[in-house]
Amino acid sequence: MIEVSRFWRDPALPFVEARCVGDGRKVCYAAHSHESFSIGVITGGRSTYQSGGKQIEVAAGATVLMNPGVVHTCNPITGLGWSYLMLFVDWPWLQALGFALPAQTWSTSPVLYNRLLQLFADLFDSELDDREGRLANLFNELPGYLKAIAGPRQSEHPGLQAAAAFIRAHRLDPLTLADICAASGLSRSYLIRAFGQQFGLTPHGYLLDQRVQHARAELRRGRTIAEVALEAGFADQAHLQRAFKKHLAATPGHYRNAVQTISDS
Repeated sequence: MIEVSRFWRDPALPFVEARCVGDGRKVCYAAHSHESFSIGVITGGRSTYQSGGKQIEVAAGATVLMNPGVVHTCNPITGLGWSYLMLFVDWPWLQALGFALPAQTWSTSPVLYNRLLQLFADLFDSELDDREGRLANLFNELPGYLKAIAGPRQSEHPGLQAAAAFIRAHRLDPLTLADICAASGLSRSYLIRAFGQQFGLTPHGYLLDQRVQHARAELRRGRTIAEVALEAGFADQAHLQRAFKKHLAATPGHYRNAVQTISDS
């Protein structure tokens, strides 16, 4: 039987985690972001991938890339199966390598695809020496696998950036729209209209996404679901469960109980 989804972590590599999805028909995401840099490969079938306001169809052999904070979705096409492997790498660890975030959000390079498959195999082999070095080598080599894209950047409105920064800084507080307006100097109507255009989420959706990200980080540290739910501003454990499953297509318990090895079965 194909396993729907499994998370992988290893205390020897605390700055990285992975997800293996064998039946993507049962894994659906709402628009969300990650605090980590994310890169993955489609290993079977096809799916839709939306990032930065653009939606494409990706198939087996494709690589997808998501920069920290970028809102995206990757979901099944009705009736079609798909599978994938995804890697989440902490941004501070990458910064220490001197890694620059890429502009490219997907690739069909077979060389990059096979390179990533080998990296996943290396990471999942706990007896292999120098897994951290192999991971670092991949990110040092990554720019060479990608195209140089010089597209126009979305203009950044200072007030909207201030609103987003305020939400991130106060994501555990009981924020109101009035609080965000006061901090950013924007009117309620403009904030509601323009924030979604800039970030792909409403202010409330952005706050919820930030709280889910906080919960994810704390669950990764092994804290209990109940205490994390309360700290992250959710009414109760059930409220966190609903939001977590909507954003990450997994329950908090499934995520918290990640394995250290992934077999071929």
